[in-house]
Amino acid sequence: MSLTVPVSDRAAPDLSALADSCLGYLAENPEELLAFMQHAGLDPQSLRASIGSVRLQHGLIDYFASNEAILLALCANGNFSPESFMRVWHRINRVE
Repeated sequence: MSLTVPVSDRAAPDLSALADSCLGYLAENPEELLAFMQHAGLDPQSLRASIGSVRLQHGLIDYFASNEAILLALCANGNFSPESFMRVWHRINRVE
């Protein structure tokens, strides 16, 4: 009998590092940055003020999780898998 052990959260990237990767991707893609800011209701000043906040980190992760094209591009550029990204998304959106 073989037991399947779920992949732990430790195998997923760190939330802060992943959010920084998301923000870096957006900074390199101005059209996507604008779309994120419109989606989140942020202007440039409020975006700058929220850098590093948990709320922005969660918003970035949610935004990328909902857009497969930029999620795949981010993962390819960041050398991590979409599955590891989604483990982070799942961890921060877990309802307990």
